[in-house]
Amino acid sequence: MIVRISYDELVRLLKAMFLKHACSEQVATLLAENMAGAERDGAHSHGIFRIKGNLASLETGWVDGKAVPVLEDVAPGMLRADGRNGFSLPVLEMARAPLMQKARANGIAILSVRKAHHFSAVWPDIEPFAREGFIALAMINSMASVVPYGGHRKVYGTNPFGFAAPRDGADPLVFDQASSAMANGDVQIARREGRQLPPGTGVDRDGNPTTDPDAVLEGGALLPFGGHKGSSLAMMMEIMGAALAGGDYSFEIDWSDYPGAATPHGGQTYIVIDPNRGAVNSFADRLEVLIGEIHDAGQSRLPGDRRYANRRESLARGIPVSEAALAELRHLAST
Repeated sequence: MIVRISYDELVRLLKAMFLKHACSEQVATLLAENMAGAERDGAHSHGIFRIKGNLASLETGWVDGKAVPVLEDVAPGMLRADGRNGFSLPVLEMARAPLMQKARANGIAILSVRKAHHFSAVWPDIEPFAREGFIALAMINSMASVVPYGGHRKVYGTNPFGFAAPRDGADPLVFDQASSAMANGDVQIARREGRQLPPGTGVDRDGNPTTDPDAVLEGGALLPFGGHKGSSLAMMMEIMGAALAGGDYSFEIDWSDYPGAATPHGGQTYIVIDPNRGAVNSFADRLEVLIGEIHDAGQSRLPGDRRYANRRESLARGIPVSEAALAELRHLAST
């Protein structure tokens, strides 16, 4: 049975849960707001579905819920951060203002992050920059789960890429996408719901094509989207996420001694651009010309539109969650 809960109440429950699992006040707040926001916007593969894995990461000591990141100012247009084996959200919270200040001063600024466990989807990381008038890009590598094109074993993570651009008088244009044929969380949801995967999503432990989510998750692997094209993007995310930041490559992440842990501590790179420094005319006006042409060509929905529609409905009517999931969350928040 589906029930509805307010965003504020969901944040309260999630924060209480994270506080009871060795997180600091700030970290618990950031994690709760992020997870509730994903659920609010209909991004179920990155919402409360991820509670079990995130708590296991905390309970086993794989991630430090009280870590305080270190931010270094290394160049006029670059910041470098060490997450100190904590979550990525406190790093972004610490770096957001100085990163935007650098972008305003120089036209562009870069943040590279190492030793931070990326939490949830990528779009919540970059949407705030677009709401402040910046173009933002994010490049993340995660744990090994993807076979490179023509390869026979896992090397890359699902390695998402995110992009956000501001719009005049409208919600920002924001998307993120995995470089794999499907995100890991969506494969897990398919397994939970007893659904098969689309052809071309993954292979089993012997390298044979499969549509069985169990076969992909139990010793198998995902495939890159678009064959060699997705594989090239996955490689780019390894370089920009891990190599540039000095973090672990996806294939170097080993959580075998931390049963149930599910948060990868690869690397992350964020690029923030002041569009007014690049455009010789109005960036906002030019973007609307493109969007108008896209609509005229027959594409009625832009990336992020469904998420914004879900957000408006959830804020008006409450966030839909299963009664069982809500009962479990209340139990976790109180014990």
